[in-house]
Amino acid sequence: MNSSSAFERVVLIVLDGVGIGGAQDAEDYGDSGADTLGHVSEACMGLRLPHMQRLGIGNLLPLAGIPPVRRPAAAHGRMQECSVGKDTTTGHWELTGIIQERPFATFPRGFPREIIDEFVAITGLEPLGNVAASGTEIIRLLGEEHMRTGRPIVYTSADSVFQIAAHEEVISVETLYDICRQTRRMLDPYRVGRVIARPFVGSSSDDFVRTSRRHDFSFAPPGPTVLDLLAEKKLTVYGVGKIRDIFKGQGLTDYSCTKDNADGMAKTLDAFSATSRGLIFTNLVDFDMLYGHRLDTEGFAHALEAFDRWLPSMMQAMGPKDLLIVTADHGCDPTTPGSDHTREDVPVLVWHPGLDSGKDLGVRQSFADLGATVGAAFGVDLGVGEAFLDELLPKGC
Repeated sequence: MNSSSAFERVVLIVLDGVGIGGAQDAEDYGDSGADTLGHVSEACMGLRLPHMQRLGIGNLLPLAGIPPVRRPAAAHGRMQECSVGKDTTTGHWELTGIIQERPFATFPRGFPREIIDEFVAITGLEPLGNVAASGTEIIRLLGEEHMRTGRPIVYTSADSVFQIAAHEEVISVETLYDICRQTRRMLDPYRVGRVIARPFVGSSSDDFVRTSRRHDFSFAPPGPTVLDLLAEKKLTVYGVGKIRDIFKGQGLTDYSCTKDNADGMAKTLDAFSATSRGLIFTNLVDFDMLYGHRLDTEGFAHALEAFDRWLPSMMQAMGPKDLLIVTADHGCDPTTPGSDHTREDVPVLVWHPGLDSGKDLGVRQSFADLGATVGAAFGVDLGVGEAFLDELLPKGC
């Protein structure tokens, strides 16, 4: 196996928000002691993740119910984040070779009148809200007023997000998307990371629920990523879930949106089967969106166990020149105060059918090491990060 073209297909799965604690600078972010995976396992008195355990997840940190194994089947390690921030966009960009030295702008007290006035000028709509709030709580509080007045609900969080919620029968989803596109262009000079459409349905505050037609409109990557290099080489770069939104489509040759984790896992297998050579890049968002932010440790645990049950179907589909990578983009510890992301290290499990036992990758100094490794698997080099491809190849390759 020649390392200049070591693999034909790479499947990269990001478990959104599944951090593993230990960030050296967690205190700087108010996240001392955060440990998403460790605390979920502890709170639920143990997790059943036999397949991830075999790959080595229990060798990375103490996990209730998941002791370490003597010979992990996957190369395994943890990665530290270099970029400033703990949001989805920053994490994914670093995974693909962009290290953020300047944080996105955040507005924990709501957006200044200047921004709201610009929003009104371009949309003709005076918003409700303009506060930092939970998405489910804000529609419970303001959803009925929104239905009476037709005014969209604008809110933010600790992340760099401008979120716009609207009932699908009051403002159609396509109209909401168009409002978000206009807002995205307006907010570029302010360095707001994402504008997020948050459609919901229901008849009253008792039964409002957000739908799966959420859509993120992201700040464009400031430079090329490893995705761009692969696409330039005429390889497939297929995004599943939020990937297209996070990268604003840059570097992708095709994509599919998803309704939930189960849909994301099914579409990952479909994309893999349809790809002869290239990268399938998947984000599974439920850990973060449905469970981490809502402080639902039990739901988080069930979602992890569902992913673990699916994992063998992915592995069984893979041949000797296919590579599987499982990682995360940040933490979202549901046991810590507040409902925001947490600054944490992330796991990295790397497997292919030729591995009978995986090496300890140690603590990688940047998420970008993963992007460098994906690039090296296809013979391209962005020049950012330290590839660990040699740790994955049989001797003599």
